[in-house]
Amino acid sequence: MQRRNFLLTAVLASPTLAISNSLFTDRNPKGFVIRNGESRFGEKTTVGLSPNNIKVSSKDTDAQLTVFDYTGREKGGPPLHLHPHQDETFYIVEGRYLFQVGEEQFTLQAGDTIFLPRNVPHTFAQLTDQGKMFFFFQPSGKMEDFFRAIGALKGVPTPEEGARIFAAHDMKVVGPPLLIS
Repeated sequence: MQRRNFLLTAVLASPTLAISNSLFTDRNPKGFVIRNGESRFGEKTTVGLSPNNIKVSSKDTDAQLTVFDYTGREKGGPPLHLHPHQDETFYIVEGRYLFQVGEEQFTLQAGDTIFLPRNVPHTFAQLTDQGKMFFFFQPSGKMEDFFRAIGALKGVPTPEEGARIFAAHDMKVVGPPLLIS
């Protein structure tokens, strides 16, 4: 008898759960196009001299995914860090990049993709004067706000200031940037 009540309750609750999930979502119900050089909602974010446009926002995906389009105009990259809550994926469009994931290093070029799992220290350095890549955070977390904060800086932050900005956006700096020549 208990099994019958359980099954009946599960069957009756299923439509209610499905309806409630669709009522309480911030997901964008429409497709959209973001043109080359443009950012979602017309917002411009940068990392140093490099445009870092939001292509798909957390607002579009109920905070499940954010996609950025980065056009690198200078060599180098961020400090070694980790994301406790996000996986990150990079797709290289142009240029060459050196990635460190844990203890391993990989050189990537146009057409290459790399996946960086959450809780694994990682970083990258652009090796060429110009570069372009798309990168994805899943789930979005505070990454859009992180790049807004970085873009609002009037200069290069000290390592301590940078670490505080990383920490305020649920990331942890665990080492220096990659050294490149």
